Amino acid sequence: MQNPDVIVIGSGIGGLSAAALLARYGKRVLVCESHTIPGGAAHSFKRRGFEFDSGPSFYCGLTGSQSLNPLKQILDVLGETLPVIPYDPLGHYHFPEGTFAVYSNAERYRQELNKFTPEGAKEFQRFEQRLLGLYDAMKGIPTLALRSDWQVIPLLLQRYLLSLGKMLFNLPLVQSSVGSVMDATIKDAWIRRLIDLECFLLSGLKAEGTIAPEVAFMLGERSRAGVEYPVGGSKTIVDALIRGLQNFGGELRLGVHVKQILVEAGKAVGVKLRNGDNLKAPIVISNATLWNTYHDLLHPEDLPAGYCQAALDTPAVESFTHLHLGIKADGLQNLTGHHVVVHDGNKDITIPGNTCMISIPTVWDKSLAPPGHHVVHAYTLETFTGWERNDSYENRKREKAQNLYRGLERVIPDVRERVVLELIGTPLTHASYLRRYRGTYGPAIAAGKGMFPSMYTPIKGLYRVGDSTLPGIGVPAVAASGILCANTLVDVGQVLAVL
Repeated sequence: MQNPDVIVIGSGIGGLSAAALLARYGKRVLVCESHTIPGGAAHSFKRRGFEFDSGPSFYCGLTGSQSLNPLKQILDVLGETLPVIPYDPLGHYHFPEGTFAVYSNAERYRQELNKFTPEGAKEFQRFEQRLLGLYDAMKGIPTLALRSDWQVIPLLLQRYLLSLGKMLFNLPLVQSSVGSVMDATIKDAWIRRLIDLECFLLSGLKAEGTIAPEVAFMLGERSRAGVEYPVGGSKTIVDALIRGLQNFGGELRLGVHVKQILVEAGKAVGVKLRNGDNLKAPIVISNATLWNTYHDLLHPEDLPAGYCQAALDTPAVESFTHLHLGIKADGLQNLTGHHVVVHDGNKDITIPGNTCMISIPTVWDKSLAPPGHHVVHAYTLETFTGWERNDSYENRKREKAQNLYRGLERVIPDVRERVVLELIGTPLTHASYLRRYRGTYGPAIAAGKGMFPSMYTPIKGLYRVGDSTLPGIGVPAVAASGILCANTLVDVGQVLAVL
């Protein structure tokens, strides 16, 4: 492609969403991806016949007319559909005091909670109903109609006036934390800990720090749109976005590392590659993190005084230790695909190693492993501080993986004897392979303590998308960031035509 209108740095879901939509709107779009595998934190990789998801493994509302998922809205306008496998229960939560199934069906889920605390189950229903009211209000305004400038106001007034009224009625809840909703509806300590856990799984923060719309969206999609696994893993989603990009004339280049964003007279004019080539475009969109964009891709003199340091001071979610396993599947009947294990109920769930997340996608899609085997992905929070690639690195990796093995033993007691392939990832793996500042998954901005930064930057023509951009962390959120950016860069009439 010569003389693109837009250059997108990075092929994460946020970057691909913005790029594919802009191509759909008629822009000449070039995506530059540093690695040879697209997808960013959602990429898949293969080892010895096993195919692993590197990051996200839980998806709601990928198909069906009831879904509010921004990712589905993008795929719809691109003319792409995904083969999926719906399932229920989602999996199991394993607390020290017992294990229970997690159903997307709200009534069945409450029945599971009732086994532990009948009064708490009733309180949870009130909590759920309060947030589902917000979800129902959100239904009338598709994310695909939104943008990040003043022109969103007349668009909403013209097309979505009734739905806008419902949203205004729920405005106090939109601005609330889940913690405030929980305080108003729930006293039961066990249910409060459960809600903290569900918030932590979504945002990396407990209820007090998680915004209410995020959990409202999760509960609504989980119970009303359904939970599905894309056949082929997260790679299937990435491939669909790439097809949409290419079908509308966009281009993806792999193995093309952007070293610097070129700025002239306060305006982005293109990018400089590591091989020395310059690519020119009037618009540049960075799918790199907030920290990597301002610290690594720009010179300090490109930004207003103090701006770079203020961005670098944004608090970040900790990184993770990952355990990717290929295991023998013989004798493992009735497995469910998702599990969360809390080792010590007296310790905070956010303490590294105490909460282990487990995904076994071959429960649904056997093509991801050789016959007679399962793919396992387990991960837990891990701080970046103190990690070095020195003589003790390998031993430290194995030591940190033990908490994950202990968690897996709650699900598969003899898992260690079944292992035929073991891969351990650390915060350094995240930082290196995903080009992510300190291996983080995004900002740790607590509800009421600030907003996620918008798509705008101090440099004209330079915009941002991804999990360090409004609305935040998670596949639906980063897809929404791509929508907001793409829509803002085109005329309202083009958006209306697509709608």
